[in-house]
Amino acid sequence: MHTKPAITQTPIHTLLQDRWSPRAFDPKRTLSDTDLQALLEAARWSPSCFNDQPWRFVVFVKEHDENQWQLALNCLAAKNQLWAQHAPVLVLTVASENFQHNGAANRWASYDTGAASLSLCLQATALGLVTHQMGGFDAQQARDLVNLPTGYTPMAMIAVGYQAEIDTLAEEFKAAESAERIRASLEDRFYFGLWGKSEKG
Repeated sequence: MHTKPAITQTPIHTLLQDRWSPRAFDPKRTLSDTDLQALLEAARWSPSCFNDQPWRFVVFVKEHDENQWQLALNCLAAKNQLWAQHAPVLVLTVASENFQHNGAANRWASYDTGAASLSLCLQATALGLVTHQMGGFDAQQARDLVNLPTGYTPMAMIAVGYQAEIDTLAEEFKAAESAERIRASLEDRFYFGLWGKSEKG
């Protein structure tokens, strides 16, 4: 399989370095129930404001309910469907808009749901799986599909599965799949004490 470890400015844990978002999924390999449970357990133990755990994950497993999985796939942007159709699992991530303990608006809900999503993705990497998080989906269509109640916001869809070779992808995706991963420098995004101050002291 094609690997794309991050080229970091300083060493980081290989679990973080090796996580990336491929589009090539192997349609012939399914997730075991044990591995799927581990992904959800990793997300469950994420930190959250007041330990409110505002995330809700709706899981679509092709092997268990192909019709519902197909309806979830249909929520994705057309271009995403071209490759995500090979992922055996799709996950809709949802954030609760209000705290459970007092009903007040929870402005940290999306932040905490993102943290839980990353925990799932890192656990997937540890298990030899790959994930690809997507903002390209129809939120209203997803809301209708799962009968989402008011007070909850669809955040993203995550494709989960085993990686396939790049040559299984349509031509339009191959260049991005093999391109080097890049990030802005530490100095451009991380500051000390004041906005834009990139040096300590």
